Amino acid sequence: MPILLFSAPLGFALLAALWPGERGRPWIVTIAGAVQLLLVGYALTQPALVAWGGWLELDPVGRIALGFTTVLFAACSVYVPGYLKQRSEKSNRVFAACVLAFQGVLTVVILAHHLGLMWVAMEACTLATAPLIYFNKNPLSIEATWKYLLVGSVGIALALLGTFLLGYAVLCGGGEPTLLLSELVEIAPRISRSWLHVAYVVLLVGYGTKMGLAPMHSWKPDAYGEAPGLAGALLAGGLTSGAFLAILRIFRVCAAAGEGAFARQPLIVLGLMSMLVAGVFMARQKDYKRMLAYSSVEHMGILVLGVGIGKLAVFGSLLHLINNGLTKGVLFLSAANIHRAFGSKSTDEVRGAWGRVPVSATLLLLGFFAITGSPPFGPFISEFTIVSAAFSTGQYFVATSFLVLLIVVFIGMGSTVLSVVQGEPSVAGGGVATSERWLTFLPGLLLLLLVLVLGIYIPAPMQRLLHEAAAWLEGQ
Repeated sequence: MPILLFSAPLGFALLAALWPGERGRPWIVTIAGAVQLLLVGYALTQPALVAWGGWLELDPVGRIALGFTTVLFAACSVYVPGYLKQRSEKSNRVFAACVLAFQGVLTVVILAHHLGLMWVAMEACTLATAPLIYFNKNPLSIEATWKYLLVGSVGIALALLGTFLLGYAVLCGGGEPTLLLSELVEIAPRISRSWLHVAYVVLLVGYGTKMGLAPMHSWKPDAYGEAPGLAGALLAGGLTSGAFLAILRIFRVCAAAGEGAFARQPLIVLGLMSMLVAGVFMARQKDYKRMLAYSSVEHMGILVLGVGIGKLAVFGSLLHLINNGLTKGVLFLSAANIHRAFGSKSTDEVRGAWGRVPVSATLLLLGFFAITGSPPFGPFISEFTIVSAAFSTGQYFVATSFLVLLIVVFIGMGSTVLSVVQGEPSVAGGGVATSERWLTFLPGLLLLLLVLVLGIYIPAPMQRLLHEAAAWLEGQ
């Protein structure tokens, strides 16, 4: 079963690459999204999934990541036919194949319990998404693609070095070198502490670069700003979540070794730094797609901050992983619709989106309220859980800084979003003067409804899984 979970989208990717017709190829992505959703839905009902001698395993944290990334991909797959129909001047062969290949290798990242296999799959995610960033084939998109590849290469090289260092830490502790997570957790108390510290820091910087934590975030504004909105949604909700999952697994080893306190400190520092950098660059930001990139930097910071605080905040961080990923889908897809309608990403040229694309403008506005932690949306619950845990554990400086930075981000992001949606519609420029198509706004609407539901009610099975995953991470 684990093999089928990633081989299905990869098989559809091959089919899309070989399919002769331009019109039918986008629907292969939609069909693949539905098939993947059914397969993952069934897999999540099974008690244990292990393959390849433990190299692939669906652990509690993996169940959370696989579940919500599959929902996000299914929504994006519905968006694909409507989007590519409006971009009929370009061949969609590479785009469709890479979208499917990305979902396949991301699934491998989530399932991989061998740190070497996880590293290979993370690099494959980068290679699969690079052509998506370059889809528009203009000077800015090629610059963004090269920056994404170069910075990502540095990050993945550091992650490889950290992986070797972790194996060396096992060797120095007198054990047989291994990169299987289950074996690392079992022998963690005997691992060399000094080399484990070095390996953790290097791995955190490496995968933190892929995740887009400040100050390793420099690829994000260009990549998210120049990539199609659908690619932005997959990067912000999928790729970064896979990198976060890699960090969580390294954290699990540290916790099992009794070094959880050491592992939490850099997470708190990077978390607050990421929120601060995002808040600074969101202020007076005129490019609304770059604004979403800095929003992603902020929320990656919130994710690691929750794990760094510990206790109930870990539960909040894992819940925020879901809420952030789904909400980013709403924001990027609606921003893409506005971009096509106006032909610009700048608030100097984009005004009054309510008058031209009312559904997408409404989704962007509601998505803004959701992602900034406004009730009754899901991110409010997860962020409230994190800040409550910080206060309850006596980390008052962290909690106060967290609240202040949330306010800064709300003000900075709000000024840009309100400039886009309000006022009289500006001149179309290079935009596409067509009415909104249901295939391009329905996915964002469905994702927003899910985020709203999670702000009102968290199903009991999801709560149990989140508690189980939090306990698993902290070695309980």
